[in-house]
Amino acid sequence: MESMGKKKPRPRRSFTPEFKTEIVELCRRGDRSVGQVARDFDLTETAVRDWVRQAQVDAGERDGLTSSEREELAALRRENRRLREDVEVLKRATAFFATETR
Repeated sequence: MESMGKKKPRPRRSFTPEFKTEIVELCRRGDRSVGQVARDFDLTETAVRDWVRQAQVDAGERDGLTSSEREELAALRRENRRLREDVEVLKRATAFFATETR
């Protein structure tokens, strides 16, 4: 009885860009609401709304980062993190060798 009302979290799924484009087009046609499209394809309404919003940004209809800008930002952040780790390793090595030579 305790589990009534509690849903297990849905496992994370990934979708192809083609599938997302198809879903966005269904929403843009206007014959079905975002909620109805989400239910029809067993998707979360939030995910579908995010896909529609991102498609609008990519098309220049809305302000925000385009998909390519988001990918570039993620790559730059990964590189920045790796470089910071490299600097940290070099700092430790410098400190180690500085104490060795005394």
